[in-house]
Amino acid sequence: MTPTLPEVFALAGIFVLAGAVKGAIGLGLPTVSMGLLSLLMPPGQAAALLLIPSLITNLWQLMCGPQWRALCRRLWLMMLSIAAGTLVSAGTLSGGGHWAPLALGICLILYALLGSSRFDWRAAPAAERWLGPLCGLLTGLVTGATGVFVIPAVPYLNALGLARDDLVQALGLSFTVSTLALAAGLAWHQALPGAALGSSLLALVPALAGMWLGSIARRHCRPQLFRRLFFIGLFILGVELAWRSIS
Repeated sequence: MTPTLPEVFALAGIFVLAGAVKGAIGLGLPTVSMGLLSLLMPPGQAAALLLIPSLITNLWQLMCGPQWRALCRRLWLMMLSIAAGTLVSAGTLSGGGHWAPLALGICLILYALLGSSRFDWRAAPAAERWLGPLCGLLTGLVTGATGVFVIPAVPYLNALGLARDDLVQALGLSFTVSTLALAAGLAWHQALPGAALGSSLLALVPALAGMWLGSIARRHCRPQLFRRLFFIGLFILGVELAWRSIS
């Protein structure tokens, strides 16, 4: 069905906002866009719409630095586990029903609580060999069920003690693999029509515009304030999605 003009403006606004968040703090495009798009459409359709903006912006984030090859060698088992977990659980997202928005709402709530806390976890180097694949598998299962890539990949990568630029690239690698695996999972379950990819390509324009605006905001706004407002908004959105799915 052809969207109305107000719907087009709403969709463009969502991707501008999601891109602005990513441009300002380096993550959040799938999280924000999935949360808001799920208020307007089924989660499977929302996940298909964000695929190309997520892929292009995360590839950009991954390639903007010299360490991406070293990070691939270090994290390849985790990335393989993300792909496997996503393919296993993608049927949950494509199948619709009330479980997908409920899972997404819970995921957003947990992410908001974790992100706004002062908890500082550090992973022991000796545990990285088994903990990385475990966190990757869990991340993949969450990705396939909700379309959100952050839990527990972001806390785990942050716990590795990487330098700031290396962490940004590692997040870009994780999100890129998650996006590709999600696309494969949706296609496997016949939930990725060609029209959805065309719409996703169009959504890239407002997402890139939002990233540009977010990069400007990052230079003029205190990062701590922006992150606090971001996590408060995600918490409210998660509660709304979870409440709607069980009411």
